[in-house]
Amino acid sequence: QVQLVESGGGLVQPGGSLRLSCAASGFTFSNYAMSWYRQAPGKERELVAVITSAGGSTNYPDSVKGRFTISRGNAKNMVYLQMNSLKPEDTAVYYCNAQSRDYRGIFDYWGQGTQATVSS
Repeated sequence: QVQLVESGGGLVQPGGSLRLSCAASGFTFSNYAMSWYRQAPGKERELVAVITSAGGSTNYPDSVKGRFTISRGNAKNMVYLQMNSLKPEDTAVYYCNAQSRDYRGIFDYWGQGTQATVSS
């Protein structure tokens, strides 16, 4: 059974930091690109970080570039999102995503999300 379980969310003041974790199981983790998305109330879900299957390449939108860092540990089936210099507009539910494709099609898995709130 495929599972992605996020943790590490919480309440933090502006300028603070949070580290999100995502534990993966039930699939061959090292074959999957991993991403973090977020969704704020009333807004569409948006991509905030992606890392390739081997961890050799990452990408971020301008809104978080220089503040967020995605990393992965293939030996532990874990992916992380380090969030620094947090702003109130970073408040959202953060979701872990795993994606891969082969001759059978596209495989796309989601976690249940973890709430991050940035407020004084």
